[in-house]
Amino acid sequence: MRPAAKQAVARPTVAVVDDASLIRESIGPLMPGLDVVAAVATVEELVRRRPVVDVVLLDLHLANLEQQPDVRQGVAAIRTLTGQGYRVCVYSQEERRFVLAACLAAGASGIVSKAMPRARTEELFLEVAAGGTVVPQAVVGILEVLVRRDCITLLSERQRQILHGRARGLSYARMARELFVGESTLRGYWLELTRSLSESLRGLTPGEIERALGLAPGDLLEFWADGPTEREEWWRIGRRSLG
Repeated sequence: MRPAAKQAVARPTVAVVDDASLIRESIGPLMPGLDVVAAVATVEELVRRRPVVDVVLLDLHLANLEQQPDVRQGVAAIRTLTGQGYRVCVYSQEERRFVLAACLAAGASGIVSKAMPRARTEELFLEVAAGGTVVPQAVVGILEVLVRRDCITLLSERQRQILHGRARGLSYARMARELFVGESTLRGYWLELTRSLSESLRGLTPGEIERALGLAPGDLLEFWADGPTEREEWWRIGRRSLG
């Protein structure tokens, strides 16, 4: 009597969003456990195609915002894809813990480093496609400061305004005039801001803190909104009303 043939297990379907053609074209051949049904350079192209997949593998750095300002990347890309009902796994060289934690807060189900070995990378992709969550150990501690979805840290809107102003070298006097508050009040906000951050950030300059949080000009997380903002008004940067 012949043994019963094993039933083939369906491979999870995957879409790859990466502006590097080598990455887009390599994942399918190098990872046979995945069924890559779409490989595109932008989130916009994927949304136009609307493929039905188990997971979207998303690179965070998709385009130069100065040359292609309408191309979504970073948090905006994650929010667009999850808003369309897609499950997202970030596949990136990004290493900043606050940035990666913000990606999870924005709705990503997993984060996988491009520096990871191929076999392990495929295992993690399969885990996310199956409904699991992949969180790097280095990010776990930072998640404790995420107070709710779409927040990076315990920073309030006012604290973010102070951070952006100080990072640009503005005096407390100027910020006080533009924000219509007292200088002592602003200094109090700054003290609260530094207390809300980890010890590793507390001794940094305002500009270094801004960069570590992924909020610097032109950075992935500077603007939470999908549309353009008024860059000349420094104090509007990061306002939740624009998100």
